Amino acid sequence: VTPVMSSPCCGFLAQYTHHHLVAFLLTFFSYVLLHASRKTFSNVKVSISAQWTPSVQNASSPAFSPRETWEKNNLFADSDEATLFLGVLDTIFLFSYAVGLYMSGVIGDRMNLRYVLSFGLCGSAIVEFVFGTLTEWLQFYNIYLYCGLWVLNGLLQSAVWPCVVAVMGNWFGKSGRGFVFGLWSACASVGNILGAFLASSVLKYGYEYAFLVTSVLQFAGGVVVFFGLLTSPKEVGDPVERDADSHRPLMKEGSEEVCDGGYYTIQQGDEEPRETPKAIGFCQAFCLPGVLPYSLAYACLKLVNYSFFFWLPFYLSRNFGWKEAQADRLSVWYDVGGIIGGTIQGLISDCMGKRAPVLAVSLLLAMGALVGYSHSPPDQVVNAALLATTGFFIGGPSNMISSAISADLGRQEALRGSQEALATVTGIVDGTGSIGAAAGQYLVSLIESKLGWMCVFYFFIVMTGGSIVFILPLIVTEIRAMWRDRQARTHQL
Repeated sequence: VTPVMSSPCCGFLAQYTHHHLVAFLLTFFSYVLLHASRKTFSNVKVSISAQWTPSVQNASSPAFSPRETWEKNNLFADSDEATLFLGVLDTIFLFSYAVGLYMSGVIGDRMNLRYVLSFGLCGSAIVEFVFGTLTEWLQFYNIYLYCGLWVLNGLLQSAVWPCVVAVMGNWFGKSGRGFVFGLWSACASVGNILGAFLASSVLKYGYEYAFLVTSVLQFAGGVVVFFGLLTSPKEVGDPVERDADSHRPLMKEGSEEVCDGGYYTIQQGDEEPRETPKAIGFCQAFCLPGVLPYSLAYACLKLVNYSFFFWLPFYLSRNFGWKEAQADRLSVWYDVGGIIGGTIQGLISDCMGKRAPVLAVSLLLAMGALVGYSHSPPDQVVNAALLATTGFFIGGPSNMISSAISADLGRQEALRGSQEALATVTGIVDGTGSIGAAAGQYLVSLIESKLGWMCVFYFFIVMTGGSIVFILPLIVTEIRAMWRDRQARTHQL
């Protein structure tokens, strides 16, 4: 084996090929399409609520369906009951999604990631088509069918995230992973923006066409992934195996230098092929260093992040009296802040060689941003600026934990490079986060109805502080390692 030094840390892009670009784009747009379809359901809730209630309760929307349809197929007596059921569907989806993440991560480490990813995308697209389009075309409305379909949708969608993170982890090693994953993890926010645009474009024809457009695009994306995605450099057939130390994460204890630039490993022609790594067990993955603290921290953080996802337009409309369309457009700035935050903070963590201290600073500033946003004046420009700032400090760490840090944890030195754990660890981290997010949606509505929105923001601040508490031992360990590295370099000089 002949080691050849690659470009330095700051010039890490030189080591990537067009195969890396294809893997990046296919996994990125896979999750963009998935999140676009998920956002569609949030954007058409008013139309669905109107369709599920009698026409006498919706005199302002008489064109949705003939009157006899209401008399035969209305599900609820009024819009309040319909809205409550839509909230129940959100909770059902998040809990089934969380359970599915625990299972799909284990499956992804034992099967071809391309098959699992394509199955999740195409299967979820079919379920969404049946839920939103086919049932409306057939004028068939049934509560139990909707619940069953949304449980199945949560399970199918859960197969996507662990697989795309695992594919990215296979292609992109630890050198520059924070920046690459920070940029790549914008896929969810881009999907939210795309979903809002697609839904608003066709909603005038009926909400079923919003589901039709996003489900067709998602199904097509699954087909492209099935035929076009290479899940690992091993599938290229190139004798050059890049980033051979990718099983060593950026997060390491001790004073060893971390950002070392990476190496190319050139294999000799007569070298025997390496044994295929075995998949790690679920309990073993849970006990890996750092997995449990980051999972619990992500549960608190995803609660806050998804509360903004589900409740922000409602809050803007109710609290400031702005029109629903204005509130929808304004809420996009939170996603913009998250995109920028994840990219910049990932790049900073690469340069520092540590993740936890960057998260700690960002989360501390997020608590201040939440205080500032809770006192936002009724001015859309000021509100957008505060919203983008809040998204920067909350969405950024959320993207880092769910992508770059999950990849670090699934490729850490404790595995000795002999076991596959990336998809399993990603499923554990995101699954735990989704349980927190599911519980949070009920708590937000309860606190708002009893105590008001200001107490909701206090709740968000407490949860953000909880994220810091859970990773506090990791923060202390990495700061000590940085201090030892600095002292060692000083003595050398």
